[in-house]
Amino acid sequence: MAYKMIAERENAKYSFARESRLLIVAKAKVWASEGWQVVITDPDGKAYQAAEFDQLAAA
Repeated sequence: MAYKMIAERENAKYSFARESRLLIVAKAKVWASEGWQVVITDPDGKAYQAAEFDQLAAA
């Protein structure tokens, strides 16, 4: 099962799914740095906010 990322800003919403935890965290960090509200959901359904991305990358 894949990691899922949802990015939202104003009236726009994008979602991505990747098998690699590291790739989805890298993509999420870039989007968050550009002002998007980003959430990553792991295969177990746990959601991670931007402040937790480093924790997810290190897992």
